[in-house]
Amino acid sequence: MTQESLKADIKALLKERKAVLLAHNYMRDEVQEIADITGDSLALSIEAAKTDAEVIVFCGVHFMAESASILAPEKTVLLPRLDAGCPMADMVSVEALKEMKAKLPGVPVVTYVNSSAAVKAESDICCTSANAVKVVQSMSEKEIIFAPDRNLGSYIARFTDKKFHLWEGYCPTHERLRPEVVKELKAANPDAPFVCHPECNPKVVELADHVCSTTGMYDYCKKSSAKRFIIGTEAGILWRLKRENPDKEFILASPALICPNMKLTSLEDVFEALQQMKPVVKVPEEIRIPAKRALDRMLAIPRD
Repeated sequence: MTQESLKADIKALLKERKAVLLAHNYMRDEVQEIADITGDSLALSIEAAKTDAEVIVFCGVHFMAESASILAPEKTVLLPRLDAGCPMADMVSVEALKEMKAKLPGVPVVTYVNSSAAVKAESDICCTSANAVKVVQSMSEKEIIFAPDRNLGSYIARFTDKKFHLWEGYCPTHERLRPEVVKELKAANPDAPFVCHPECNPKVVELADHVCSTTGMYDYCKKSSAKRFIIGTEAGILWRLKRENPDKEFILASPALICPNMKLTSLEDVFEALQQMKPVVKVPEEIRIPAKRALDRMLAIPRD
């Protein structure tokens, strides 16, 4: 089966199943190409909540499919690759978070959406890289527990006088980008702004001309008068950047910026998931309800 015939078969199955195909910005190019909606975690969470489709096929990682199940429990949520996890999300457990909360009674928990449904259920509010600063600024408390990304937490702390208790989690893919590599690239390409994701190491973030979510990167590069950019996030973002800005050049800051989990999902996986209507991701009600409360609080706050 050719790739084009596979795409046609997927589109036919999507129509037959009354399904919508969501793809994260880090997915393989060919998966993003056939998606009904592409976006970052927050954008896809919002779409999951408001779509009138009966089935959501989520091309992303496990916590994203869980978020769709939390916000749209009446829909069937398919995750084509059940083994597509998130190492950062795995760095925080419910038990360990409860221990931290017990040591800091009364301190609210702000949890990055890159976390399991069970961890979200133990949290007061969620955030994404797109709205994290506004989420924290919206809170009246002077101290917060921030989990699981220490790098995102360190970045947010620059914009507030709150005391942060940072969880020691991180994204292995973004962590692989080293400041010395960025310095060399900037020196070799002085006309190219360096745009990076706040999941990068703080020493890398300090070198950035602009720090933002993936959606923020699309907006920044489109509006900028610059013709070349150094991109500091997962390689999957390049497909849409190049498509939307054919007259501009994009330099990936490192060949190491590839998330193996985000690259697991293939067109064949999407086809099989629709054909077999599995694997299904379903969050139990006792976890879904408190997790939804944390997500709803996040969704009520404007994004960048």
